[in-house]
Amino acid sequence: MPLRSPARSNLVDSVIEQVEDLIRRGEWPVGSKVPAEPVLVEELGVGRNTVREALRALAHTGLLAPRPGDGTYVLADSGLGAAVRRRLRHSDTIEAYEVRASLERDAARYAALRRTEADVTRLWDALAVREDAWGEDGADTSAFVEADLQFHRAVAAAAGNAVLAELYDQFSDSLRRALRSVVGAPLPEAARRQVAEHTAIVVAIESGDAEAAERAALHHLSAAMDALRDLSG
Repeated sequence: MPLRSPARSNLVDSVIEQVEDLIRRGEWPVGSKVPAEPVLVEELGVGRNTVREALRALAHTGLLAPRPGDGTYVLADSGLGAAVRRRLRHSDTIEAYEVRASLERDAARYAALRRTEADVTRLWDALAVREDAWGEDGADTSAFVEADLQFHRAVAAAAGNAVLAELYDQFSDSLRRALRSVVGAPLPEAARRQVAEHTAIVVAIESGDAEAAERAALHHLSAAMDALRDLSG
């Protein structure tokens, strides 16, 4: 999507809207580097101060993050995501996990009611990757954590609710920290037991049993919460 020169009235707001649209469409994905200031000035046909003010405003909302000496990067793909991420940076791990548990319970229920065959295939595939990452001799921590995150994202996506999926995705960093602490701690049996718990979630979703899916999610989350409390206690 090419940038266009905005009308002369309210230039900063026009630039902000265009950048937000590019981020929302995925043309500037989260983690990507924003084009250099001279490039934006040329393509937008506005002054350097206008571009700077727009980027500064977007950084203030949390969508962009300037890195001195490196450039500006996309931090979140929506205002909602930016707000949630800011709040989670100052939250307790257990508190964040409790909120995430509520989202995952609802995601499992809705997924059982709305899943497609493609969703079910993705869930089984994600579960297989998660099990492979754990392995027989213990987990490759980084691979296991990322595989676990992808599994739960697949459940959220299968729920068929874009707002829920987006909100859940904002918990990725917080969940990643929690998983690393559990997997890295001397509690391997807890992670090993979760293979059966995750399988139960997929089976319930595939069968369309919303209550069973919710129960399976809650059972898994309760066990994980207990492990986190043991570590923090």
